[in-house]
Amino acid sequence: MTITCFIRYEIDPFQLDHFRTYAEQWARIIPRCGGHLVGYFLPHEGSNFEAWGLIAFDNLGAYEAYRQRLRADPEGRANFDFAQANRFIVREERRFTEVVASTFERPALPVSALPAAG
Repeated sequence: MTITCFIRYEIDPFQLDHFRTYAEQWARIIPRCGGHLVGYFLPHEGSNFEAWGLIAFDNLGAYEAYRQRLRADPEGRANFDFAQANRFIVREERRFTEVVASTFERPALPVSALPAAG
């Protein structure tokens, strides 16, 4: 089983660059601490204050071990401190989901295989 931690962030829309930096820092830290970083996502169209982070784990036990390593990681602690000092994250929520394996990572069909527009 694979679980994914969906982190929903409410962010200050005037500090998108700070959130981008924060996310880019996690790209080094999360894999080192045992998480499979699916990605971080900034608002693009529609809501301007909602961002997402997705991190996958084999199970909840792997997630708990990851959290312990993350708390002990100096670069991870510095990234948390960066967020607190700059106050660009207003609220953070976590949800855990289980992937439906047969639906995961299904690429688009080649254009030649699509039905003609009509």
